[in-house]
Amino acid sequence: MMKFIIGKKLDMTQVFHEDGTVIPVTRIQAGPCTVTKVNTLERDGVESIQVGFGTQKVFRLAKPQKGHLKGISVDGNNNETVRHLHNFKNDSDLKRGDVFTVNIFEKGEKVQVTGNSKGRGFQGVVKRHGFHGSLASHGHKDQLRMPGSIGAGGVQHVFKGTRMAGHMGDAQITVKNLEIVEIKPEDNEIWVKGAVPGARNGLLYIFTTEGNVVLQVEEVPVEETVESIDATETKVEENKEETK
Repeated sequence: MMKFIIGKKLDMTQVFHEDGTVIPVTRIQAGPCTVTKVNTLERDGVESIQVGFGTQKVFRLAKPQKGHLKGISVDGNNNETVRHLHNFKNDSDLKRGDVFTVNIFEKGEKVQVTGNSKGRGFQGVVKRHGFHGSLASHGHKDQLRMPGSIGAGGVQHVFKGTRMAGHMGDAQITVKNLEIVEIKPEDNEIWVKGAVPGARNGLLYIFTTEGNVVLQVEEVPVEETVESIDATETKVEENKEETK
């Protein structure tokens, strides 16, 4: 079953193990989340679940949003409702109004985290694409960080995908195969190994998928027996005789 939750990036810290190893982790405030809508294939054309996260005052909503979130409250307070909505694939038995927390995950699980990367604004080709720039020698003047020729003189148009200056960052990024290091239900926090996209307080979507996660398999050393060694030597001798 696919597990999913919406969270907010807090910060990064370290976890020290008893053997002295240090693991960099990202603290994520995840949940509690409320199911706001269950989409069906017959009615909506897709099987998915709409999940809400965060809080906001009901009086700030427009009438269509009030009707959509009618009956959805936060901690029993009818004056507050969820703030952020997101759809996940539906393969569970959740119903509208159900609330779930980080307890659905387990320590050691592999998850994917999706978020928006930090916005860098308008950047040149050196920072945006890693161009090394021109040599800082004679005859260059202001050409140090310029992109140079784009190689499109004959066809009289710029090729699609040409690396040029432009807006950098603020794009949806998904990081896969992150291990859950710690789960703290009392603080609604989940700690994952490594870094996740986005700045602090950025919205994150955490979910597990089947068949799309790299599993680390420990290699078990195989002890060679006397029979296997004898068989190997016999094959080597046979190969030598055939070559003769």
